[in-house]
Amino acid sequence: MKKRTPKRSVVQTSLLVIMGFSLLLAGCSPKQAPLPTELILYSWVDYMPQSVMDAFTEEYGITFEYIAYETEEEVVEDIQAGNVYDLVLTNPEFIPQMDEDDLLKPLDYRNIPNFKHVSANFRDLVFDPGNVYSIPFHWGTTGLLVRTDLVDRPITSWNDLWDPALAGKAGIWAIPRSLIPIALKAQGYSANSEDLAELEMTRQYLSQLKANAVILSGLETSIVPMLESGELTIGYGWAYDAILAQESNLPIEYIIPEEGTILWVDSFIIPANAQNPHAAELFLNFILQPEIAAQIVNESYYPMAVDGMEPYVLPEILQNLVIFPDNAQLRNAEITLPIRPDRRWIYDEIWADFMEGNQ
Repeated sequence: MKKRTPKRSVVQTSLLVIMGFSLLLAGCSPKQAPLPTELILYSWVDYMPQSVMDAFTEEYGITFEYIAYETEEEVVEDIQAGNVYDLVLTNPEFIPQMDEDDLLKPLDYRNIPNFKHVSANFRDLVFDPGNVYSIPFHWGTTGLLVRTDLVDRPITSWNDLWDPALAGKAGIWAIPRSLIPIALKAQGYSANSEDLAELEMTRQYLSQLKANAVILSGLETSIVPMLESGELTIGYGWAYDAILAQESNLPIEYIIPEEGTILWVDSFIIPANAQNPHAAELFLNFILQPEIAAQIVNESYYPMAVDGMEPYVLPEILQNLVIFPDNAQLRNAEITLPIRPDRRWIYDEIWADFMEGNQ
């Protein structure tokens, strides 16, 4: 999400892959086929601007059935269950397993020539070498949001979520691949640790958060209203929250913790059972136009990995370090990686223990 991702640099590029894409994109256009009338889009609530969907509908005559989910995990569960969607926004960490389970349709880049605009640093990621199945969408940092007038000391660390003085005032999202990495980094470990001893320490450390935490629903679009009301004093969130906070009349600050931020990336995939994959590819091509990408950024406050959109992005957004962070803010940042198959069980157990303890 977010609602959605920071480093050791795992956003690596492959010259051969890029050259391959250039040759592929230069190929012949596919034969024209009748277009479907509807596209089923599965994503976070209110995550795709309505104005962009309306513009696509006006150009192609394809309307949307927009279905919102509450957690990233239910996306995989729904696709595994055979639910039908044409285009799905997902955490790219899940892509390798979905590929292994034959749940994904390879993209037909003849229908996505605007892939040429995707920034080089966001191609050929470790989640999906060669971008066989996925197109990057939004990316950004994860940080702490704090009502500075309601705390009596500076907030600088992920560990501040565990402060007993803030019990009942610390807001967290029920997103395991955000919260578990936060707990790991708070202890000085890698956000992607697969060390069993470190993960066991994290299980125990998260249990200490139970008394402090207020778990937010995935249907809530931001933590900021709860900070504005004083219901919460601190919580973690993303660029969208930080921008809302900047627009507030209250002192709500977005802080990148000293241990380093956790970068996130959203990616679009097409399920293997999609009924209208051509329409999905047309929409991907549509949003990769620099002008349309800028429109999305201007409305969502999340950056997109699209070169050439900068002249169309509002200056106050383009120059906002919360949205487009500089290198200093990305010091010690990490991006969450796919969990190794023989370690998934402990991550699942850690999360189950945490959630059951909050029931």
